[in-house]
Amino acid sequence: MVVSLKGVPVWVSVLVLVLVLALGRSDPVEDHEDVLVELELDTDEDLDLPFYDSFDYDDMDQEIDAPEETVVMPKETPQSNASPDSTSLDLDLFGPDTGLGMPTCLLCTCLGGSVYCDDSDLEDVPPLPKDTTHFYARFNKIEHIKNTTFMNLNMLQSIDLTGNDISEIDEAAFRLLPLLQQLVLADNDVKMLPQLPTTMRLIDLRNNRLKSSAMHPGFQDMSGLEYLYLSDNDLDYVPTPLPLGLRVLHLQNNNIQSLLVDTFCDSHDPTFIRPKLEDIRLDGNPLNTHLFGAAYSCLPRLPVGTH
Repeated sequence: MVVSLKGVPVWVSVLVLVLVLALGRSDPVEDHEDVLVELELDTDEDLDLPFYDSFDYDDMDQEIDAPEETVVMPKETPQSNASPDSTSLDLDLFGPDTGLGMPTCLLCTCLGGSVYCDDSDLEDVPPLPKDTTHFYARFNKIEHIKNTTFMNLNMLQSIDLTGNDISEIDEAAFRLLPLLQQLVLADNDVKMLPQLPTTMRLIDLRNNRLKSSAMHPGFQDMSGLEYLYLSDNDLDYVPTPLPLGLRVLHLQNNNIQSLLVDTFCDSHDPTFIRPKLEDIRLDGNPLNTHLFGAAYSCLPRLPVGTH
């Protein structure tokens, strides 16, 4: 069987060929050799290759010869014979040694220039970092403030030792602190107040055992003192002379029985006034404040007490 497809398009020729082969397989009687498909294709007319001449075989991937890369090995540095102990800690980062097996900033909490040692069962003030500005050791068991306790802490501005058992304070315990402004010793057993720096702004000695005769007469030199809390002690007179900038004076629950004309005012200057001293507490003392009217003439308001 011969089929001539000259002049027929290529796709028609291919279709005819497929049909012939399919028919040949479906007829087992017909001999394969009798089927001859003659495909005479005119390539000039039947093949349509519009991009044949324009195809650039130079666009195909070519093998690129990359230059060999030279690897420079780093020079070996001689190793030190001393191998550092990776498990050791630089304890200087945690403040000075306390003598209790750990530095201050592990025993307490150090944040910036503030050191917090509240409720730590301390019997002594621990050594503090040199840059300490605020120190808090409230509710411990500290009994004695020594001359060396705060030595060389030239940046210290505030000390709060509320709720300890302090009964003894050495004479120079606070005197040499050049920037100290706030001292809080409330709820202790302090019997004597030594000399304080003239830089003080707040002094809080509530609920101690202070006597008037055991207080250093230096308040008048503290030109910046604004708050003086001395309630619940054993004072028998107001500590004078008082600085002119004082705003608050709490003396309630003491043993004060009388006032002098010069306690708050100046008997030699009838024009003298204290415009800032607006909060005076004298209640809880064996004192009839109405008997001492001349003592209040320079004040913007009368003290709180028994009138």
